[in-house]
Order: sequence, then structure tokens, then C-alpha cells
Amino acid sequence: QVQLTESGGGSVQTGGSLVLSCTASGYAYKIGWFRQAPAKAREGIAGIYTETGNTRFSDPVKGRVSISRDTAKNTVFLQMFNLQPEDTAMYYCAAGKRRGTMFSELDFDYWGKGTQVTVSS
Repeated sequence: QVQLTESGGGSVQTGGSLVLSCTASGYAYKIGWFRQAPAKAREGIAGIYTETGNTRFSDPVKGRVSISRDTAKNTVFLQMFNLQPEDTAMYYCAAGKRRGTMFSELDFDYWGKGTQVTVSS
């Protein structure tokens, strides 16, 4: 069992930035970031393979987010830039035990409780 704890959400204005963090209690093959806006399905937006550091980004956020990690602290950071109102959502990190895909919920085994990001115009 891997427990995940997200932090760093908050309220920003359009064009602002935020850094979300996800700390895992144990090993995961990959860490993914998902978000869910009101009345919308949860979507995968970014992720990192923990051993190689290789990253993946979905088209809606590509160029506006980056991922880094602190392996000593088992923490992954999602840096988000130029935030827009459509980025408003609950953001979740998830841990996967196998390669699979980075953007499918079915390929992740453990989930955090989420952190809210609100972007106002």
C-alpha cells in the first residue's frame, strides 16, 4: 500500500503559477497527475517514471507544466505556469506499479485525496 499526500493548491489569478507536490510513502513505478473539473471526467495531465525521470504531458497542458522530483524525499512536484480559468479543478496524484499508460486512471493503483486549484479571471 502506498499513501500519497498532495499539497500546494490554492487560488491564483489568470496567468499565475502554482507548484503542487505529491509525497509517496513507498515505491511507485510512476507518478501521475490527474485533474477533475466540476461536472467533467477526471483527466490525466502529466506524469513521471520514477526510475528514469522520463516525463509525459497531455496536450492541454504541454508547455505550461513541468515535473521534477526529489528522490530522497519521495516527492514529485508539478510546476504549473500561465494558469487559465479552465485549469480550475481538483488535482490528484496517483502511483502506478506498472508501466501501462500515463493518462489512464486504470493504470494507477493508489490515489491521493486531491488539492484544489482555482484560477480566477
